[in-house]
Amino acid sequence: MDTLYSADRLVRAAKATASAGLDALLISPGADLHYLTGYEALPLERLTCLVLPAAGDAFLVVPELERAAALASPVAGLGIEVIGWGETEDPYALVAARLPDRTAAVAVDNHMWAEKAFAFRAAMPGARQELAGQVLGALRIRKVPAEVEALRRAGAAIDRVHSRMGEWLRAGRTEREVGRDIAAAIVDEGHARVDFVIVGSGPNSASPHHELSDRVIEHGDPVVVDIGGTTADGYCSDSTRTYVIGEASPEYLRLYEVLLAAQRAQTDAVRPGLASGELDAVGRDLIAGAGFGPHFIHRTGHGIGLETHEEPYIMSGSPVALEPGMAFSVEPGIYLDGRYGARIEDIVVCTEDGGERLNLTSRELTVL
Repeated sequence: MDTLYSADRLVRAAKATASAGLDALLISPGADLHYLTGYEALPLERLTCLVLPAAGDAFLVVPELERAAALASPVAGLGIEVIGWGETEDPYALVAARLPDRTAAVAVDNHMWAEKAFAFRAAMPGARQELAGQVLGALRIRKVPAEVEALRRAGAAIDRVHSRMGEWLRAGRTEREVGRDIAAAIVDEGHARVDFVIVGSGPNSASPHHELSDRVIEHGDPVVVDIGGTTADGYCSDSTRTYVIGEASPEYLRLYEVLLAAQRAQTDAVRPGLASGELDAVGRDLIAGAGFGPHFIHRTGHGIGLETHEEPYIMSGSPVALEPGMAFSVEPGIYLDGRYGARIEDIVVCTEDGGERLNLTSRELTVL
C-alpha cells in the first residue's frame, strides 16, 4: 500500500498545478482524492476537501466526525495536516482563509458536487475556477509499476471467477441467480467489493449493458458475462467472456470467429505511439470487412485504474497516443439486436515495446 500511495504523488501534482498556472487544487471525495492520498472518503453533504497549493503544504479539511477515519487511512503517513471542522463552522471559509490572498485560480476536481463548487466560488469570489482533470488526468493516465502490479492482481482475481463459471452457468437457472453466485465469488476470489455483474443470455446478449433479469437460461443460449470489482488497494478489474450453453449455431460460430480475430489483432497491435483511434480501427475494420460493421456499436475500450472507466478512451478518431504505463480495456463486440451478441474483453497495459494482457483466461467460445 505504501508503494501505491506515496508523498511523491503530492509533489508531482503540486508541480503540475504550478505548471498549469493554478494556485491550488481543491479535491473532494472520489478517485482523485483516493489517488493523491489513499483516503477513500465518504461522499457526504459535509465538506471533505484536500487543498493542494502549488507552493506550500497540503492540508485536508474534514468534518470532525470523519477525522479519525482520515487519520486511519494512508493520509497519516503523508505528512498532510488534517483539520477537523465542527457542525457550526463554515469549511469553505476555512479553506479560503488558509489560502494566500493573492490566490487567482483554483481547480476543483471534475466530479465535485455542484453545490460544493458553487460554495467555493462564493467563498473565493476573486479566484477563477477550473477543472483539476487537466492536471491530474495527465498523472493518472500513466500507471507506475506498483499500479500495474495492483491491476495485475485484480486481473488475476477476476480471471479466477471466470474460470469457475461452469459452477453456476447452466440451463434452467435465471440470469439473476447466476449473477448472485458470481457476485459472491468476486469477493471470495480477492476483491473488496463488487462493481458490476452482467449476465446477458440469449437475445439479452445483444444488449452490451444488460441488467440481470429473471430470464431463464436455455440450451443453446450464448451468454455474455462481463464482471468487475475493486480490490482492497483500490484498483479495479473488468473482464468479459462469452459462453454458450450446449451447442452454438453455425451462424453464431462465424460471428464469434470474426470477433475473436478482431480482439486478438487489437491486443497484438498495442504499442507506444499508436493512436487510440488507430487501435480502435484495427478491430473495427476487420469486423466491418466481415459484414458486421453496423453491429459493433461502442468504442473499443476505456482506461482503468482507481476507476473502472477513466482515460484513455480507445475510440474511433481519438488522437491520443498510447504510452508505456497506460492501462485500458480491449473489448470489441458484435450485437444482433433481438437475436444474440458476443464480447471479449481483456485489460491491456502498454509497455515499452508492446502490450501486456492482464486477463489470461481463454478467449475461445467456452461451451458449458
